[in-house]
Amino acid sequence: MNGQELIRLIDTIHRDKDIDKDILFEGIEAALLTAARKKYGERPNLQIEIDRETGEIIPWEGEEEATDIDLKDLGRIAAQTAKQVIIQRIRDAERDVIYGDYEHKVYSIVTGTVQRIEGGNVIVNLGRAEGIIPRHEKVRGENYNPGDRVKAIIYDVKKVGPKVKIMLSRSAPEMVQKLFELEVPEIADHVIEVKAIAREPGFRTKLAVVSNDSRVDCVGACVGIRGTRIKSITDELNGEKIDIIRWSDNLPELIVNALRPAVISNIDLDERNKVAVVLVADDQLSLAIGRKGQNVRLASRLSGFEIKIQSPTQAAVADIEPGSAEDLETRAATEALLQGGSTPPASHTNEDSKGTSDAG
Repeated sequence: MNGQELIRLIDTIHRDKDIDKDILFEGIEAALLTAARKKYGERPNLQIEIDRETGEIIPWEGEEEATDIDLKDLGRIAAQTAKQVIIQRIRDAERDVIYGDYEHKVYSIVTGTVQRIEGGNVIVNLGRAEGIIPRHEKVRGENYNPGDRVKAIIYDVKKVGPKVKIMLSRSAPEMVQKLFELEVPEIADHVIEVKAIAREPGFRTKLAVVSNDSRVDCVGACVGIRGTRIKSITDELNGEKIDIIRWSDNLPELIVNALRPAVISNIDLDERNKVAVVLVADDQLSLAIGRKGQNVRLASRLSGFEIKIQSPTQAAVADIEPGSAEDLETRAATEALLQGGSTPPASHTNEDSKGTSDAG
């Protein structure tokens, strides 16, 4: 191969793989040096230099040209060694380029094509690289087939041997936030700010937002005209329900907003233990708790306080002291009445609620 052919080859690799030319020149120089030492023995001052303009390869020993070294006569083994070194350098350089492209995209949404399924993990073709959606980062109920288009968020990028491992998620709360940034220009422009998010993937998300401009309604902007914006997001998430909550720095007001549409009668805050006891009417109890405790659980995560829901009837039962036989009979009768009716018999928290009606 003459110098001009070498220059054309390096130009082609540079364009196809976006690898810096100097990295390619240095890789070939290192490979030829390794091959020359195999052929001519260890010569510590030996260096191989390629002219960046002409492609001419010149061996140097110290400051003088090593005229006794003929690189065209390296032999089969030395040439094979040089080839392996060049291939490895190109692979390493290509890995570094891909890593550099994706390390800055952590918590960004990417779109790819499902390539294959391996042990429950979804391998996604992102173009120049492959991404992996691990089983625990998939959304329950979603099924994927080769060829399907899929959006996911990058949550980790790392070098593993000769490859770059790009970890993707569809279940992370940030996935919902980034979808809103794509659909709602006011969020991307920081006119509206996402303050908190709580998500149970595939079921429900609560998103707390605030407007930095008094002229912009944060909730209305996120929903869009006739719900067009939020519909695009719920369609992408296969019908996952999304509650848009108006953020407030006033904690009781935030809890009221987070538990809607249930009507709250009273809130008792325990700042030290980060517990909020919320009183609701008997007919609002299941609505506040939500299906399988989902509404109160998400509201707790959103507010940062453990929310305990109580109705007046439950509060009255809790206040009865187990003293006399009459007290015990009254307590037992009341609890039996509660268990036989539609109202749940015990105080509900974000962990053990079993409400039957979904909120919102």
